[in-house]
Amino acid sequence: MDQLHDRQDREYRQVILDWLTKTDYAPRQSEIVSRRQEGSGQWLLNSDIFKNWVSQSKQTLFCPGIPGAGKTVITSIVVEHLLTEFQNDINIGIAYIYCNYRRREKQKLVDLLESLLKQLVQKQPSMPESIKSLYKHHRDRGTSPPLVEILRVLYSVVANYSRVFIIIDALDECQVFGGDRSRLLSEIFNLQVETEVNFFATSRFIPEVMAIFQGSMMLEIRASDEDVLEYVDEQISQSTTLKSIISKYPGLQDTIRTKIVKAADGMYAHPSTNLWYRLD
Repeated sequence: MDQLHDRQDREYRQVILDWLTKTDYAPRQSEIVSRRQEGSGQWLLNSDIFKNWVSQSKQTLFCPGIPGAGKTVITSIVVEHLLTEFQNDINIGIAYIYCNYRRREKQKLVDLLESLLKQLVQKQPSMPESIKSLYKHHRDRGTSPPLVEILRVLYSVVANYSRVFIIIDALDECQVFGGDRSRLLSEIFNLQVETEVNFFATSRFIPEVMAIFQGSMMLEIRASDEDVLEYVDEQISQSTTLKSIISKYPGLQDTIRTKIVKAADGMYAHPSTNLWYRLD
C-alpha cells in the first residue's frame, strides 16, 4: 500500500508540474554540455568574481559578450557547476533559462516565471501546498493562473530555500515587445530584495540591458586563449592528415596555434566542426 501511495503521489506531482508548464530546459543544457570542449570556461569558475558571487547571498553577476564569445557555453558551465556543487543540498534551489529568439512567442513573462517556479518545485521533497492550491483552483475552473498568482507562489517557494540561484542566458533574445524583458528583470530583482536569490545573466552589449545591471558584478565573456588552444590541439590530434603534414614541417603546429588564437579574437569554436562561428 505504501508503494501504491508513493506512486500515486509521484503521478499527481507530475500532473501538476506538467500543468504548470511543459517547457523543459534540461535537454538544452545536456546538449550544450555534450558538445562542449572539456576544460573550457575554467577561467570563469576560477575567477575571484565568480567565487564571490557563489559564496555571498543576494549577488548579481552579469556577463556580457560579443556574438560568438561563447556566452551560452559559459552559462551551461555555470549551471553544471552549481548542480554538481549543491546536488546533495535540498536547501539550495537552482533554476535556469536559455532564451532563444526563435521561441520568443513561448517566452513571455509568465512563461519564464512558470518555468523558474517549476524547476524550484521539482527539487523540493514534497509538493508545496501553495502549488496544490493553485492547481486545484484553476483546474476546477479550466483557467490559467494570472501573473500575480504565479508571482505569489514563486515568492513562497523561493522562501522555502536558504538560497536560490537563478541563471538566464541571452537576455538580448528575450521578448522585448510589451516590456517582458524589463519586467522579468524587475521581478527577479524584487525577489532578490525579499529572499536569498543570486542572479547570473548573459547578454550581448545592449545599452538598455547594460544600464539595468549598473552596480552589479560584471565580467565580460571572451573565449580565452587557453580554451582556443585546447580546441586546436584536440582537432590536430584527431586529424591524421593534419598530424602527417605537421610532422613534415617542424614549428608548423605552433604557427597554426598562434594564427588561430589571433584570428579567433575572443570568438569560440563549435566543438563538432572545424569552423569558427558565432555560437550564441
